[in-house]
Amino acid sequence: MLKELQRIPSIGPSLACDLFDLGIRRVADLNRKNPERLYEALNELRGVRQDPCVLYTFRCAVYFATEPNPEPAKLQWWSWQEPKPAKPAATQSARAARTRK
Repeated sequence: MLKELQRIPSIGPSLACDLFDLGIRRVADLNRKNPERLYEALNELRGVRQDPCVLYTFRCAVYFATEPNPEPAKLQWWSWQEPKPAKPAATQSARAARTRK
């Protein structure tokens, strides 16, 4: 059963075990699952906060399971990170001015 889950991009043996422990036995079991809830359930199950990359991988896994024609770029876990907030322009200008001195 773990081999079935390892068909999902970015899911190796360790994350396949995590999914299995969450009751996911097949790729199709991820249909209609909420990646954030899976992540929180894993945190609770393990008793420790997992690296956010696990959440991003769960997002990718649910996308893979529900999208009949997935975009190749979206099959990488890092494609599912939250975008980093832009730095305010004033801060960038001040930093650049200090660098030039």
